[in-house]
Amino acid sequence: MESIVVTSMRQSAGKTSAIIGIAKVLGKKIGYIKPFGDRLLYRKKRLWDYDAALLKNIFSLQESAEEISLGFHHSKLLYMFDEKTTGDKLRDLLSVVGQGKDLVFAESGRDISYGISVGLDALSVARHLKAPLLVVAAGDEDAILDDLTFLAKRVQLDSIELKGVVINRVCNILDFTDVHLPKIRELGIPVLGVIPSDKELSCLSVSYLGDRLFAKVIAGEANMNRTVRRIFIGSMSASTALKSPLFQEESKLVITSGDRGDMIVAALESSTAAIVLTNNLLPSSNLIAQADKAGIPLLLVSLDTFEAAKQIDDMEPMLTKDDRDKIDRIEQMAREHLNLDALR
Repeated sequence: MESIVVTSMRQSAGKTSAIIGIAKVLGKKIGYIKPFGDRLLYRKKRLWDYDAALLKNIFSLQESAEEISLGFHHSKLLYMFDEKTTGDKLRDLLSVVGQGKDLVFAESGRDISYGISVGLDALSVARHLKAPLLVVAAGDEDAILDDLTFLAKRVQLDSIELKGVVINRVCNILDFTDVHLPKIRELGIPVLGVIPSDKELSCLSVSYLGDRLFAKVIAGEANMNRTVRRIFIGSMSASTALKSPLFQEESKLVITSGDRGDMIVAALESSTAAIVLTNNLLPSSNLIAQADKAGIPLLLVSLDTFEAAKQIDDMEPMLTKDDRDKIDRIEQMAREHLNLDALR
């Protein structure tokens, strides 16, 4: 059984997606651990990491999402384990998860330094497990070049083997390959590939929105897997909204108060992915029935329209276990753009 630690230079670089794509392409029997769970979910009086739950579901892992992590809070971990105990716990976790597996991915927290105060940063985990490192870099072209130069010149890897770097979400892949990639290779960094940005992967699903907003689904539950590509705030009159080109966009999410029957009707009669009903106000039973017949989800939330829109705008698009099209797309992109010979 082999293991590899996956980390990133910055937050939200796409580590989890990279793991999914690589694991799918390699076709090995994989295990997964997230020693420091930093994307917390609290459900049914239980606490676990979002990424751990996602990987468990996608790859049908036997371990529960709670068992895949050592802890979730700096303050608790600081007093629970010293350096030796942390190392012992990590090796025990790897031993249990790795039974019958070909390869175990150990995903770090949000970036390469996260968790260093409790000995669970990426480099500490790699040293404890005697595992190589894979780094995901993302951002604009200059930021990627800065991050990888910093990795090459300032990060002390010592005995840690750098298996390679995955450069993710690049807008102009041809320009990056011609101009920046040679400079990165001059640093002596092994590059496994450059993955282009994909707008579809940054879109939110209706089910994800509903879950994050703690919404009550009152219609159209069968179509919660729809993708939202535009957000429209229905604070004006329906007649004004109908004149807006944005309102004519397909796969839009309309956010409006539950007592705005005119706006709800207009949304139901256009290409709408879902409607978020704010202020905890239910529309008429006729409108609910119309939405159900049209298959358009109605999500009821207690937030006002402004706060709902703000929360949605602040949401980080993350995969869910039901995003089969996105998962297939991630695998396809990994297959097309990564050379994984170093991991086979």
